[in-house]
Amino acid sequence: MMTTNQTSQGTITAVAANFLYSLLFLFGLLLQPLSGTQVASWRVLTMFFSLVLLVTVLKQWQHIFDYLKTLKNAKEWFLFILPTPILGAQIWIFMWAPVNGLGLEVTLGYFLYPMIMIVVGRFFYNEDMSLLQWVAIGCAGFGIAYDIFQYGAISWATLFVCLGYPPYYLLRRYLAVPPITGLISDLVLLLPVVIIALYMNGGFEVAITNHKLWYLLPLLGIISTAAMSLTMIASQKLPVSLFGTLCYLEPIFLFVFSIAILDHNVEEGSMLMYSMIFIALLIMIADSALGYMARKRDDRLHGYNEPQVGSFPPRRRLKNRRIKGVLAAHRFRKIMKYQQKIDKMTRKIEALHLK
Repeated sequence: MMTTNQTSQGTITAVAANFLYSLLFLFGLLLQPLSGTQVASWRVLTMFFSLVLLVTVLKQWQHIFDYLKTLKNAKEWFLFILPTPILGAQIWIFMWAPVNGLGLEVTLGYFLYPMIMIVVGRFFYNEDMSLLQWVAIGCAGFGIAYDIFQYGAISWATLFVCLGYPPYYLLRRYLAVPPITGLISDLVLLLPVVIIALYMNGGFEVAITNHKLWYLLPLLGIISTAAMSLTMIASQKLPVSLFGTLCYLEPIFLFVFSIAILDHNVEEGSMLMYSMIFIALLIMIADSALGYMARKRDDRLHGYNEPQVGSFPPRRRLKNRRIKGVLAAHRFRKIMKYQQKIDKMTRKIEALHLK
């Protein structure tokens, strides 16, 4: 049963995680004279070491290897690797845009991203949309249409963010890739690219010669690790709907930081668009909150027990889960071994028939 104390703890950790993710948006300014591209490369590097440390401490390597063993052919491996450049590009624009005057445009992309995902779910997975979701999409669409009519275009950075993530998640969902497995695999594949990039554009040299980067770069990794850890704690303590609702806080934090710290101004003609998108976001938050309350009310006689977001299991279940993972991998290897024998015998039988 979901206790009030557990929900409160999950809410606090989710808010903290979204705030920390938003703080990473400002690191491009703090890490100058590194360029935006160099900062993005360093973030991939520090995220990799942070995630390796986190997975090692929580003893989750076996689960990652168990999943990788289920990829059986070249097509599945290709579809597994294909989303990696998308994530790399999204990390790049997240760190590059704030120091190149496009922080507000990227923030707008993060405002639109949840609504784009709802539309993707409707048309790719035939998921039902509530009336409030339709109203939210309509408000956002009206605001964007007005801005395009007024200026004749919408920022490429906005489109890059809001249209870039859906293909990534569609491909990950197609293969049912666990989030941590997908993320660490992406970082491993991106690692050679960012190391070469840092070597070619002088990123290592700048980091060595600027003393402030000696503590700011490790801090980048620490904040990334803390944000990921808090997200996983929140995902274990909160129901899916409430956890998803709190994720809308990140674009709000990004918007506030862009205005207050990055000094990016909203053009007067674009105020209507931002107002409509903000209203749409509030409607979506209200819709998620109403859904959460309705499910909680329906289950009040049995105790509220909505499924949690899939993540790392609590420590008390780690040992059992590791044992199950090893057994599953062992069964998988035996099945593959017998399948190879059957295939070999089948080929021999077919060869005899041809004679």
